Amino acid sequence: MSKKPLIILTGPTAVGKTKASINLAKALGGEIISADSMQVYRHMDIGSAKITKEEMQGVKHYLIDVLEPDEEFHVVKFQQLAKAAMEEIYAKGKIPIVVGGTGFYIQALLYDIDFTENNEDTAYRRELEEISRTKGAEYLHEMLKAVDEKSAQSIHANNVKRVIRALEFFRQTGQKISEHNEKEREKESPYQFCYFVLNDVRGHLYKRIELRIDEMIKEGLVSEVEALKEKGYTREMTSMQGLGYKEIFDYLNGVTSLEEAVYILKRDTRHFAKRQITWFKREKDVIWVNKDEFDYDEEKILAFLLEKIKERITFPC
Repeated sequence: MSKKPLIILTGPTAVGKTKASINLAKALGGEIISADSMQVYRHMDIGSAKITKEEMQGVKHYLIDVLEPDEEFHVVKFQQLAKAAMEEIYAKGKIPIVVGGTGFYIQALLYDIDFTENNEDTAYRRELEEISRTKGAEYLHEMLKAVDEKSAQSIHANNVKRVIRALEFFRQTGQKISEHNEKEREKESPYQFCYFVLNDVRGHLYKRIELRIDEMIKEGLVSEVEALKEKGYTREMTSMQGLGYKEIFDYLNGVTSLEEAVYILKRDTRHFAKRQITWFKREKDVIWVNKDEFDYDEEKILAFLLEKIKERITFPC
């Protein structure tokens, strides 16, 4: 049976994935699946830089505004929802384009990584969440380092959700999740794919990040987080761990001034972009699309994407 086609367009935050993905989807008649761990939530538009209806230009999008902020979203749920969306797209005779910056989600989908050994252990998870609250994320990260140093190196201490998942996996299986994922990654992808990483020179990217955050504040990020707080959502929730939400929660809770919150948000977003690039550099079979090499010309970038897709993907007649 021939492999089904799949296109991935990723890259660091604020690099310009949204615009490039719309250009590509329109050229191919494709539909877009979001691989963003924040845009999946309703009521969280400004801080997640969620694509607007106008920006979509009629291109159908999946996995945007599908969960309430108090619902859990993790890699297994992403796989399930993304695969269902892909089947819907294939049934129309169209091609799915996965767009977003959550590299781990993309990897899990592309190589169909199996997480079934990791059944939920709610009691242990609650225990770890309590440790994170009382002793801090660094303490929890040290716990992971003690049992799986490789995972601790690749998972940032602030990514409490993934630290907990790795500890939970080790407790249940006695196996390091880094070793499990390595074996899974050696599998061949079940798709005919093109995996594009859109990138920019660091100075430009950091400037775009700063401008985007300034714009978010102007657009009403503080009011958006205030509204979430009034609805009963708290800083501890998984959805509120995203950049832009926990920082503004700290301001609203009197932990920082607004100026400090914005400074922290800009700094941490720059660090996050750097980690994203490091992640994509470790991935195999990626095609780097450095915007400066195309003189920032959208048409040249699109022509390059289409050329590579033609080389690597056989479309059904």
